[in-house]
Amino acid sequence: MRRRIDSLRETLHKEGLEGYLVSNGANMLYLTGFEGGSRLLISADGDCILYVHRVNYDAAEDAVKDCEVRRVDYGDDLERVLARRIESLGLKSLGFDVMDAQTYMKMEKLLRETELKPRRDVMWALRKVKGEDELELLREAAEITSMGMEKALEIVEDGMVERELAAEIDYEMRKLGSEGTAFETIVASGPNSAYPHGGRGDRRLERGDLIIIDIGARYGGYCSDMTRTVTLGEASPRKIEIYEAVKEAREKALRIMRGGVKAREVDAEARRTIAEKGYGERFLHGLGHGVGLEVHEPPMLNPKSEDILTPGNVVTVEPGIYIRGFGGVRIEDTVLVLEKGVEVLTRAPYRLVVR
Repeated sequence: MRRRIDSLRETLHKEGLEGYLVSNGANMLYLTGFEGGSRLLISADGDCILYVHRVNYDAAEDAVKDCEVRRVDYGDDLERVLARRIESLGLKSLGFDVMDAQTYMKMEKLLRETELKPRRDVMWALRKVKGEDELELLREAAEITSMGMEKALEIVEDGMVERELAAEIDYEMRKLGSEGTAFETIVASGPNSAYPHGGRGDRRLERGDLIIIDIGARYGGYCSDMTRTVTLGEASPRKIEIYEAVKEAREKALRIMRGGVKAREVDAEARRTIAEKGYGERFLHGLGHGVGLEVHEPPMLNPKSEDILTPGNVVTVEPGIYIRGFGGVRIEDTVLVLEKGVEVLTRAPYRLVVR
């Protein structure tokens, strides 16, 4: 964690910031190794203070090695506590990652001599490129997710309720070491599969349904994300056509991915492939997103993205086609960007018909 804090301080000096206030839980976890802090204050010249509610104080003291841990009691005005410390440090320019409007206005009144600067990009710049310690955790999260998907493909059958299959997958991943899911598991069948994030989860699977299964384990704080689409029984020619179009879009996107490529160009390659098949208007979302301590983080792969892929980025590739009243197909993997190509971290069969 010391290396990460030092990297943040280097960035603060380059950006002309005298300090940085962290409120986002994932950012605090990244910098301290502790999940459960209230705020983290770092000065460019040495101070690092993690403010923790009394319920988490003992755990924080045991876990945090590179920052001072300060207890926040019931009734404490945390903003005033922070303002007093910021003033005592003489910080004239303070970057921050996130802050709601009410807190911002209060801090602005309390800190008359300090300029508050919204600089979430500072943390994203550090977190976008994963270190070897992070990749080890991401690979394990991907492996647990892959085994969860294999279990899903093994047990899926007609008559199951969507949320029943989701629960079985979650249980399997827990048994394999997952700390929980990176997001709410999606099982969307039949007409529900036309909605990228599924429906209420109460539909029973039927033979002939398109069934989207979108899952992700969380391990060591790090997330994974993968999707497979299957059907039970014989697939119609149109379903096969749509599935093959999505599969081809995935393959073409992966083929051009490497460090230095613009993220929007990868999205365009997949989008062009789907458009050539006549389904361009039914690819409803971006091709992918970064994955790390949060399941959706930069770099973003979409038509408007300004991101450039860098070796060490971990992202999803998830083309999809969704047709209301008919169903949808999505195929997704989590991949590591390399200097020349990618390493696909998630694995499970790519086959439409499973029974």
